[in-house]
Amino acid sequence: MANPNMANSVFIYGSTAYVTPATTATNTSWQYASTSSGTTGLTGLTPASGSVNRIGSIVATNITPNTTNVIVGVSGSAPYAAANAYFLAYQVSIPGNASLIVTDKSVPVYITEYQALGVTTSVANSVSFVVNLETIT
Repeated sequence: MANPNMANSVFIYGSTAYVTPATTATNTSWQYASTSSGTTGLTGLTPASGSVNRIGSIVATNITPNTTNVIVGVSGSAPYAAANAYFLAYQVSIPGNASLIVTDKSVPVYITEYQALGVTTSVANSVSFVVNLETIT
């Protein structure tokens, strides 16, 4: 089931996911605090079958004193594939010790089981990405 009917949802679980890419390759290995199992990984923020993830906000924070560039994209396939990506931010410069709000609750992004969210930085270990999301089942 690729697109569940959200009007008939049974549960909505809120969570915060985060990643600081250790390389300049596209990263899709998000971590989040699970209410049932502690810290858990979620590749590409792709939900389980019959669910959808509503992304409320994406914040990218440069944790170095130097400017770095970021790319944030939604892939039309899971796992993430750059060839199928549609970009929310592309080569956006973030000054040192500053943050960029890529999207917020006024422009939600929905990730289905056949999509994935990926992030890239121009300098490894330079940007922390934090995502607020709700899993709707």
